[in-house]
Amino acid sequence: VQLQASGGGLVQPGGSLRLSCAASGRIVGIGTMGWYRQAPGKQRDMVAVVTSGGATNYLHFVRGRFSISRDNAKNTVYLQMNSLKPEDTAVYYCNMQIARRRFARYEDYWGNGTQVTVSS
Repeated sequence: VQLQASGGGLVQPGGSLRLSCAASGRIVGIGTMGWYRQAPGKQRDMVAVVTSGGATNYLHFVRGRFSISRDNAKNTVYLQMNSLKPEDTAVYYCNMQIARRRFARYEDYWGNGTQVTVSS
C-alpha cells in the first residue's frame, strides 16, 4: 500500500490550497483518514481527520478555515485550506487506517510529506 500526497506549494497569506492524498495497492477497507503537519523543530500535530462514517474533527487553530473530505471510491482524502496564515507553514502528511485483507486489523499508513509555505 502506498499513499501519494500532492497539492502543496507557496501561497500568499489569505490564499488557498487543496491537498490530495490517494491510496493504492491491495486495500480491502479504509477507516479514518487524516492530515497532520510538522513545522521545523516542532512535533507532528493532527490537523483534521474524517472517519469512515463522515464525522470530522479539526485542530482548533484551523477550524472554520480548513475542510477535510474523502472520496471512498477513489481511496482519496482531501484538505481544502482557505485563509492561509504564515503559521500554517509546515510539511503536511496524510494518514489512513487501512485493512489489506478481510478480517485483518486496520493499520496506519503515512504518505509522503508535501510542503506548504505561506509567505508574502
